[in-house]
Amino acid sequence: MMTARRDDLTAGWIEVVARTLASRISRAELDRELHELYGAVVEALGSGLDTDDEAWSEVRALLVELSRNRARQGFTPAETAISVFALKAGLEQSVEEGSAADVAAYLALSRLTDSLGMFTVDSYAETREQIISSQTEELLELSTPVVKLWDGVIGVPLVGTLDSARTQVVMEKLLQALVDTGSAHAIIDITGVPAVDTEVAQHLLKTVVAARLMGAECIVSGIRPQIAQTIVALGIEFGDIITKATLADALRHALRGAGETAAGRGTGASRA
Repeated sequence: MMTARRDDLTAGWIEVVARTLASRISRAELDRELHELYGAVVEALGSGLDTDDEAWSEVRALLVELSRNRARQGFTPAETAISVFALKAGLEQSVEEGSAADVAAYLALSRLTDSLGMFTVDSYAETREQIISSQTEELLELSTPVVKLWDGVIGVPLVGTLDSARTQVVMEKLLQALVDTGSAHAIIDITGVPAVDTEVAQHLLKTVVAARLMGAECIVSGIRPQIAQTIVALGIEFGDIITKATLADALRHALRGAGETAAGRGTGASRA
């Protein structure tokens, strides 16, 4: 059936998919994808209907490529699946005009199409997860800038919720910036953090401890009245960590520390 009516079936298949995707993909690209996929399916059918068999590896590879392309182009799972399930539309016409043998062949091919369609949906979902994960990492990077405020002083302005994943990014970028800039002072500004609870406080403490292990003094700024009350109510202990109400206050403190450090080095040099 699929060999004898190859041209008619592929033409009908492409037409259904093209209508569904509403011209959001070029007809030339559809022709190439579906003709190539159709040829691979016909060739694999010679080895049976088990789509997990090695003979179907080329078909699976083409479906993975199709799924990835659709996911990157912003198509929905349904729009992606129709690229495979629409093959049934052409096969149904063969049943209407055919014999009992054609009906049996259609049922077998219909089950095969279902299997390939589900494989396509799974591949699409996997690709979407990868895309979302990559975008999340990129957003974390963008939402956690480390800026040089002064010679020897860097700052990390935090905006939004501080969770474990973001804390790890903050810590890595802060420590790397300390190495790259040779800074001895770091300011973590939480003015843009909406609330501070025990978990957020623990994340901040871990970051400060990591910076101290690198030989840098860390200052936490942006301690608003509401946050201060919450910290006291929760019994959170910041210990000897320096905290300031504003970024300006923290910067002034850091600059005094940087000045003393520079003066100390200068004195040592003159004595030498």
